[in-house]
Amino acid sequence: MKNIVIILIVLWITIPLGIKAESSECYIVMDANNNRVLDGKNINKEKLIASTSKIMTAIIVIENFDLNTEVIVDDSILKSYGSSMYLTPGEKIKVIDLLYGLMLRSGNDAAMVLANLSGSMENFSSIMNQYAHKIGMNHTNFINSSGLENEAGIGNTSTVYDMGLLMSYAIKNPIFLKIAGTKYYSFKSDSKNYNLKSKNKLLFMDKRVIGGKTGYTMKAKRTLVTAAQNGNKKIIVVTFNDGNDFNDHLFFYNKFFKEYNVENVCNNIPQVSDPLNLYDGFSFEYNDECNILLSKEEYKRINVNSILFNGINKKEGATVGVINIALDKEVIFQSKIKLGPKKTLWNIIKGWLYG
Repeated sequence: MKNIVIILIVLWITIPLGIKAESSECYIVMDANNNRVLDGKNINKEKLIASTSKIMTAIIVIENFDLNTEVIVDDSILKSYGSSMYLTPGEKIKVIDLLYGLMLRSGNDAAMVLANLSGSMENFSSIMNQYAHKIGMNHTNFINSSGLENEAGIGNTSTVYDMGLLMSYAIKNPIFLKIAGTKYYSFKSDSKNYNLKSKNKLLFMDKRVIGGKTGYTMKAKRTLVTAAQNGNKKIIVVTFNDGNDFNDHLFFYNKFFKEYNVENVCNNIPQVSDPLNLYDGFSFEYNDECNILLSKEEYKRINVNSILFNGINKKEGATVGVINIALDKEVIFQSKIKLGPKKTLWNIIKGWLYG
């Protein structure tokens, strides 16, 4: 009996802290700054993604439509089911307010109204797939703006890797980031007052969490995409089919923020050499802020080498090569080498004076 009590106490303490993890069928931990995979399981397994689809819906609307436009809710929302912000046919409401209803309350009715901005759900889902292709989501297919499955059980599908890429893309937009990171939002349409509270519990559990989107259907189970920031470290976590998702995300944030640091690997770059004099008379420049999230053990395994292209474009500012930053044999970061000013006597003197 005593042992059982101890076990229960340990579980009561550790689960809220995010000590337990990997209960998901698929998960990924990604460096948001360069999309490097830090950890994962079944990262390319295609699964139903439920309402995390609304990340794509939101970023498309933000980037392509006037957010201050007032739209009239039509009767099509009567076909909406599941999570809702409870819109009324005939109601006038701004696009920006629909976006908050979409992301905070996961409103399927809001998703339908926003899709109609493109003319139809078919048009909008086509745009969603075009965006997916542009972002590099090669194992993703969208059929609607909400993430609900149709009567045949077919719905939006993706992988945790692809959804990590999507979140990385979306949080670079300040409007999306503000909406996705909002806990409470109140507004008034022409006929009703709305007071919204985010379903993303992580926003209330950990101040490092800067945004995210929850999802659930009977077939997809629990899906969750979140992003968190600690100083100059920014991480994305995606989980599919995870009944302990909030705590698992906390576990990963605690683990990787503790064990990883942002390292400027360009400090290890040797002087770019040009043994064949392909660019005789020119200096070389490269990005000296090659910041990568690495553990101490990984930092010891970093290798750096530079490659110059065959000398064709001999003009200041031209890209003439790359610097490869490799972890063991895998290139995880690349910096462009560009031609700097010609090595004239005057430029050399200026370098001495101002360098």
